[in-house]
Amino acid sequence: AEAVNRSIAVLPFVNMSDDRNNEYFSDGISEEILNALARVKELKVAGRTSSFAFKGQNQDLRQIGDTLGVEHILEGSVRKSGTKIRITAQLIQVDDGFHLWSESYDRELNDIFAIQDEIANAILVQLKAHLLDEEPQITSPRTSSEAYDLYLLARQRMYERSGPNIQNAAELLDRAIALDPAYAPAYAQRAIATLLLSAGEGSYGDIPSEQAEAQGKLYLDKALQLDPDLAEAWAGMGLYYLHLPTGNRQSIDALNKALTLNPNLINASNWLHNSLQNAGRPADAQRVVLDMIDRDPLYRPGIRNAINNFNRFGRYQEAWAHLEKIQPLIPNDATIKSSAAAIHMAQGQLAQSLSEVEASVALQPSNSVARITLGLGLMSTGQYERVVELGEFWMPVYALVFLDRTEEASILAYQRADEQADVSTLFTFLNMTGRSEELIDYLESRWTDLDALQQDSPPYAGTGYFVMIDVALAYSRAGNQERFNDALTRVREVHEGLKSIGISNAVFFMNEASHLALAGQLDNSMDYLDRAMDLGFTTHTRMKLEWPALEPLEGNPRFEAIQVRMIEHLNSERAKLGLEPMST
Repeated sequence: AEAVNRSIAVLPFVNMSDDRNNEYFSDGISEEILNALARVKELKVAGRTSSFAFKGQNQDLRQIGDTLGVEHILEGSVRKSGTKIRITAQLIQVDDGFHLWSESYDRELNDIFAIQDEIANAILVQLKAHLLDEEPQITSPRTSSEAYDLYLLARQRMYERSGPNIQNAAELLDRAIALDPAYAPAYAQRAIATLLLSAGEGSYGDIPSEQAEAQGKLYLDKALQLDPDLAEAWAGMGLYYLHLPTGNRQSIDALNKALTLNPNLINASNWLHNSLQNAGRPADAQRVVLDMIDRDPLYRPGIRNAINNFNRFGRYQEAWAHLEKIQPLIPNDATIKSSAAAIHMAQGQLAQSLSEVEASVALQPSNSVARITLGLGLMSTGQYERVVELGEFWMPVYALVFLDRTEEASILAYQRADEQADVSTLFTFLNMTGRSEELIDYLESRWTDLDALQQDSPPYAGTGYFVMIDVALAYSRAGNQERFNDALTRVREVHEGLKSIGISNAVFFMNEASHLALAGQLDNSMDYLDRAMDLGFTTHTRMKLEWPALEPLEGNPRFEAIQVRMIEHLNSERAKLGLEPMST
């Protein structure tokens, strides 16, 4: 058989029970069958988010197959009554709607795992999985029906990704563990819930980070002790290491193992993408994200990460094409709007970008990626007071400097370095404010050499090597030629690598301009500034305040003309927003 004939989407089984609250149970059964099938490496199984997006819509199966890129669809129903359950399932060929197979299963609830395995194995036979080297037999981890019920309900809460729902999931999982202390999947999900509820950036709760990490690790160790090949537990281990400032390598290893065991763990794919970006491996990250949107095109984090990747490589037409393909299926969606805002911003259409992202945040205030995009939009249009109020990550530090509130900026920058291991923001801040000696003191008191710093602070994604540019600038100002040369060589190696894989975005161009200015290649530096301006990039009206390595260009007529060009674009976008013009 052709490889494409071994592709399937499992639609959520219809809840036929009298009790509507049993919906989580029918969803859970569908997902368990989906996960069982996903363990067969030669079978392409559409991801949960995208399959479940068609729930209750009665869509044409051909459209579903086209959207999800599959040739077969499994659908069915679940009727639960007391201790008895009836599951019906039917396997349909997408192109002609032909029913290849259908079956009903009447069982006692204590036999639920046997039913799931029976259905999954029957489907494999129907998909001619015997063409593989050996016909796989699928078995699900066993527990009591009561513990499994709680586990399924908890997992549904986890998918809703809000603080209160994840907290509720944690409580349900505690009850499942109390009923069956040997059920490994419950420990794995309990760990993931704990890590998501930490107080870190982009998380959903307020458990102190160190406490959440310690608790999460205990749950994960227990899960793997009970089942060393549990994909959920390895995914959780990847998330645990992703939370640690220097855990990229371990995170990548754990997540690769999880995805080897179950390629359809879409959260694991997303966390792997994030770990690869943190490790400065944008080409590998892009491969992961393109596979994610192929498997699960409607998974929200995958959508936004795909758009960010297209933007970093300057592939704006592909970014728009991807959004246009999926937008009709999830109209008026916060992630779609924030993704559109990101493409507009990457191309310098700042007013349009802000309009999209304000709508996104209004639709879903808890969407951290949308809030970050809003902060970037406000920063790009010089709305610094609003950045201090609403901005996330490094943005309020810079905004406070631009508002001459340097002492507040200093406190925040040091806090970020100590609590988030974000030395990049601190180093830029110290160079921005003429405190480069302080940067060197901080660096040399914590790292033995630049190898050690590079190990802890690799270049992020495809934007250039911020940290090492600031280190080079600080040593240049201190007259330490040897350390300056060392830092600049590291920047050049990273940037040449990024150019070789096709990175092409305004932030990278600004970093390359900074690198070249430090290297004394002033004309080449200004060539890159022109490329950033061609994409509508904006910064502070005196560029060197935000990009201090550009200082050697000050007074150069061509540089002054570039600054004027930037300010004209900034003010034209501000005018569209009804804001007063800014001047140098």
